[in-house]
Amino acid sequence: MDIPVGLVNECDGSRGTHVLHLNKSLYGPKQGSYNWFMKLKNGLEARDLVQSSVDPCVFFGEGLVVLTYVDDVIIIGDTTKKIDELIQALHGGNENFDFTDEGSIDKYLGVEITQLGKDSFQFSQPFLIRRVLALLGIKEGTTNEKLTPVGKPLLNKDLNGEPRKHEWNYRGAICMLTYLTGSVRPEIGMAVHQCARFSTNPMRSHELAVMRIGRYLLSSQDKGLIYTVDAARGLETYVDADFAGGWDPENADDASTLYSRTGFVIKYAGCPVYWQSKLQTEIALSTAESEYIAMSQALRETLPIMSLMKEINVVFPLHIPEPKFVVKVHEDNQSCIAMASNLKFTPRTKHIAIKYHHFRKHVKTTSNSNGFINIVYCPTQEQLADIFTKPTSDEIFWNLRMKLCGW
Repeated sequence: MDIPVGLVNECDGSRGTHVLHLNKSLYGPKQGSYNWFMKLKNGLEARDLVQSSVDPCVFFGEGLVVLTYVDDVIIIGDTTKKIDELIQALHGGNENFDFTDEGSIDKYLGVEITQLGKDSFQFSQPFLIRRVLALLGIKEGTTNEKLTPVGKPLLNKDLNGEPRKHEWNYRGAICMLTYLTGSVRPEIGMAVHQCARFSTNPMRSHELAVMRIGRYLLSSQDKGLIYTVDAARGLETYVDADFAGGWDPENADDASTLYSRTGFVIKYAGCPVYWQSKLQTEIALSTAESEYIAMSQALRETLPIMSLMKEINVVFPLHIPEPKFVVKVHEDNQSCIAMASNLKFTPRTKHIAIKYHHFRKHVKTTSNSNGFINIVYCPTQEQLADIFTKPTSDEIFWNLRMKLCGW
């Protein structure tokens, strides 16, 4: 590290010609986080915990699962005694771990966890929402609320549009909204992502879109995700695509308006565990192709989660029936199911990149009875992923939000 200010070099009185070698890691250097993780990992492994092969931040022991996030740790055990024994072993070890036992979990990384019933609980982040509203200058009683977070038309670069009116930090607002989306408010995912695309040069239209999200949050500050566990349901993935939804005749020369949007949510026991709304990286040539690309992208996340569940199942028995992969099918989107189920390539599908066919060997068909992915048709009104791909009417949004978030 550089010689600290005030410490004069005895050789020539200059700070610019020498550096110091650290005997141990300090908070701040780029190696610091890695050194800390290795120290924690070695400490856990010395106490007979095994690192997950899927997620390096998860460790398994006999009747124990330990989740780490930098220097925050969640310990889950089948008995309180095993949890207490691990805490005491960490506290009394020669690694000199210095930590605080917060007891039963009610807050984690800014998320408030509230028990609502025996098999029901809520995740919420009212403090973060209040920070967002304060940044945007939105005050209760003086600002009209919005019942949905996004409207039509979809945003574009708007290079010739009206410049921004307010001076609040656009990127700062997007960062907070992105964290909020990924933790407890999945229903604003599509709205936040389309605003994030224009962080480099936001215009008035983009500013108004962020303000609309804030006005929507104003009406639901204490809301979040309500989990009601249904032990009979296993792993399910809902996926949808909006084919070239951003295309605008006025910006016909902008190829970025032709990208389709992927949206999906992965649920276990009826509870959302992972969701995403993003643009596809290739221009799809048809609705069926955009749906197929979305299916492939969603399964890239689903398959590792399945592997993680199998590891957890060794410690805590889980209900793992055959997972259902649910895909929304429009008029001709039966071809999307056919593309996923048929092992043969046709002249009309051979151009689709091989990276999108990675899951086909796992699809259950009449010729592949050992497949563990069951692709089924999903009616439009039941397609939860629709909320991640496009603006919807108020009634449809509220219906999907209820099915997704529980309120």
